[in-house]
Amino acid sequence: MKITGWEVLTLPEHGDSMMLVVIDTDEGVHGIGEVGIRSRQKAVAGAIDHLGDLLLGEDPARIEHLWQVMFRRGFFPADRILSSAIAAIDVALWDIRGKTLGVPVYELFGGRVRDHVPAYAHLGDDYHDLDAFLDRARALIADGWRHLRFAVPHDRDGTLDQRASMRWGIELFHAVRQAVGDDVELILDVHTRLDLPEAVTLCREIEPARPYFVEDPLRCESLEVYRSLRSRTAVPLAAGEQLGSKWEFQRLVEQDLVDYARVDVAVAAGLTEARKIAAMCETHYVKLATHNPLGPVTAASSLHLNLASPYVGVQEHQALPELADVFTARPVVRGGRFAVPDLPGLGVDIDRARARAYQATAAERPHLRTPDGAFTNW
Repeated sequence: MKITGWEVLTLPEHGDSMMLVVIDTDEGVHGIGEVGIRSRQKAVAGAIDHLGDLLLGEDPARIEHLWQVMFRRGFFPADRILSSAIAAIDVALWDIRGKTLGVPVYELFGGRVRDHVPAYAHLGDDYHDLDAFLDRARALIADGWRHLRFAVPHDRDGTLDQRASMRWGIELFHAVRQAVGDDVELILDVHTRLDLPEAVTLCREIEPARPYFVEDPLRCESLEVYRSLRSRTAVPLAAGEQLGSKWEFQRLVEQDLVDYARVDVAVAAGLTEARKIAAMCETHYVKLATHNPLGPVTAASSLHLNLASPYVGVQEHQALPELADVFTARPVVRGGRFAVPDLPGLGVDIDRARARAYQATAAERPHLRTPDGAFTNW
């Protein structure tokens, strides 16, 4: 079998776009992957074009070899833009391999180690009507969800006052805990919006409400800052969704700076790399909490990783538009759990003719400002 070509498809998604990569072979078997970085899709598309030329005529079964070629052949190690392009191609190659052998991808990783994967749902970002916000939490619990996530708020006008957001986040977390009781796990996503002093106060003030973890309390450019936060709070910490390789995760994991690794298969160079990160995490008792606010393809690739990995906490699930006219197969989530797929490969497929009819455009991320007008993280 040889790789004969590739195709990039963009689909609409909540006012944004989902970018898929389809790899074709001379035996008619195709694989699907997804790009994780939404904010710089033109740059990722250019990287896919370049990498696609390297893959023409290659054997798609040589996944590790092709990963090394894509990551290292340009001499300069891959950054997160290139890692996202590699991720989409790598996942597509695993999809091809599973379809060729007639087995789900998790079987290629040694078989499943669990009967389902716990998932968490998003409560949304409209915090201004607290009663409605808490009603959404109760409705999800009634549907069987036992892990809920929400973020530290900011003002509707695009202003982010760290001190105000910190106080608002503390109040909101305690309100949700009181509304849902003690049997539901709560995840607070700081979204890298706070600096160290505010992050410390936030974490310490919500300790009595027992968060499952606090996600991305600090920015990721200098991961060593997590050491200071770690020494000043008892809440479990999670980070890693912005990291593109095992070498970046190495600092978080080997220095025991987090409790949960937010591996994004569609950013961290695909399943080939994510499995190595998972193995490193296991040696430090750091659980996987895979990041996926994306589409069904990344939901599926994360699911196969989690089914075959022994040290897993929870998998993110975003309730996205169905696109029922495009996706002919996708992961099944019931009662806050991902079911075990039995289809060959990823268990995801699309109607390519219908997908080509869409020409979605990636949305620019929100531009938040501090009260004095300075740019700050979204």
